[in-house]
Amino acid sequence: MSFRYQLLLLFLLLVVLCYIPLFGHLGNLAIRIYDESRLASNAYLMHKNGNWLVTYFDGKPDMWNTKPPLMIWLQVLFIKLIGFSELAIRLPSAISAFILCGGIVTFFYRIFKEWYLGFIVVMVLITCHGYVNLHATRTGDYDSLLTLFTTLYCLLYFLFLESNKKALLYGFFVCLTFSILAKSVTGLLFLPGLFIYTIYRKKVLEILKNKHVYIGFLIPVTVCFVYYYSRELVNPGYLKAVFENELGGRYLNVIEEHKASFWYYYLNFIDFQLYPIWYLLLIPGFLIGMFHSNEILRRITIFSATLLVCFFLVISTAKTKLEWYDVPMYPFIAILIGIFIWFVVVILFNYKTTFLRWNILPFVFLFLIFITPYRRMVNKTYLPQEYSWEKEFYNISYYLKDVVKGHESSKDLIFLGEGYAPQIDFYLKQLDENKRSFIWKDKAKLAENDKVVCYQQEVKDYLYNHYEMEQIGNRQNIIYFKINGKKIAN
Repeated sequence: MSFRYQLLLLFLLLVVLCYIPLFGHLGNLAIRIYDESRLASNAYLMHKNGNWLVTYFDGKPDMWNTKPPLMIWLQVLFIKLIGFSELAIRLPSAISAFILCGGIVTFFYRIFKEWYLGFIVVMVLITCHGYVNLHATRTGDYDSLLTLFTTLYCLLYFLFLESNKKALLYGFFVCLTFSILAKSVTGLLFLPGLFIYTIYRKKVLEILKNKHVYIGFLIPVTVCFVYYYSRELVNPGYLKAVFENELGGRYLNVIEEHKASFWYYYLNFIDFQLYPIWYLLLIPGFLIGMFHSNEILRRITIFSATLLVCFFLVISTAKTKLEWYDVPMYPFIAILIGIFIWFVVVILFNYKTTFLRWNILPFVFLFLIFITPYRRMVNKTYLPQEYSWEKEFYNISYYLKDVVKGHESSKDLIFLGEGYAPQIDFYLKQLDENKRSFIWKDKAKLAENDKVVCYQQEVKDYLYNHYEMEQIGNRQNIIYFKINGKKIAN
């Protein structure tokens, strides 16, 4: 089989295996509160007002979500292409993950001239719960796009140290720039690990003497200066908000009560984020890579382990901790685990069998080791379900999804809701787009025969205390009331 057909076959196999974990039923789950719904609101308003520099929330410049808007720009692009929907908000994350999978296969093929190791690493990656998850590749958050560019700039830097080709160095700086535009300072967190690896390779002086390092360094500096300075000009106070939200604020202080121990991420890997057998193979994969006869494999192992340890220390010593802050680590975790599996595959390929015409043992082994984690991922993503502790919270979102689809009617209904709820606002904006909005009224000014729908207990309590009414329907914790009049004060 020719090289071109091998690549085509590999690409098709990669598409098929990646499709369900990354793209399958991507729009099924309701838009999530906090980051995803906030970005969705930013993207919708940018789509409407045409201001591509300043993000808006609730009609004002957003001074809470202060990260650069690369992800939001991509979401706006998909809103324009396919309409305002969950899919438009999430496609940039899924596509970023798919591109990363292709980049990993390409990286290993470039080094070893065979695709097995790259393919195995990708299979490990797309079966990691922490990577193919909410706040990562399955929702419209920053972290999948961030992970694409942080992984690419690290791999490009490794290749540059191996070959000294300036095109790879410039590629590193371009991807570094995009990683900053994806999630601000978080895009820089692998740089300490790259510096330590450069010391290990004894190439610090060589790097410092390379004029292209300084020219390339101007790319992120110039792009970031232009963006941040321009935004500050038209949105005064933006830089102060960036410092408070993204620089000293989250690292030195606990933000929004997200406090945990130093070992928070390590325990998450064991308990939740990694398929059980994967974390058991992490250390064996590291040891095999460290002591393998192939010198470049040893360097890839040390490179990946160095990046993992440095990134882990940075996020673990930060005061604010959140489950998805570890997402950029997964490609390098997958590399170390993949090395162990690849090592076994190579042994099986070299095994001389007398009872089989063709040596299918490596493929049987790959099937057996991946079938269970892949099946678990299919079950998780193809038929996504809310966690039991979130079902009641998101009932209203699924009700509104049905209204958007026309399965429920909003005609003559007054929708009552209060507080911070951008995940609800997402569906109300969809209804506005379809010209099928609810009626809006102040809850204190309801009149006889008004029909209201509400889901928050505090709103229900207010209605019970101030109105004579009757329940005319319900959908779990969502109640329909008909107002018969105001209660007469005693």
